[in-house]
Amino acid sequence: MSNRDEYVEKMKTQLDQWNAEIAKWEGKAQGVQAEARAEYDKRLEALKQQREQAMYQMKLLQAAAGEAWVEMMRGTDEAWARMREAFDKASSHFRAK
Repeated sequence: MSNRDEYVEKMKTQLDQWNAEIAKWEGKAQGVQAEARAEYDKRLEALKQQREQAMYQMKLLQAAAGEAWVEMMRGTDEAWARMREAFDKASSHFRAK
């Protein structure tokens, strides 16, 4: 397995974990009152937008030819860092509720 394959597989595993948590939070959001629901929805939407950006970068990385993937990895790492930050913020919020 190449470094790129290992890197992409690691990203996919992390994305699966995030998706599972998001699904749990969406379920939790269904059971809250309307006032709190708006805040849940806002945070979930921001998290989903970051997830979409991270997935897009991962797809670009997978499609990169030859050594170009090393350059693409920087952009992917940045998108992943933003996703991790958004996830951590959402996690703190949802666990506090």
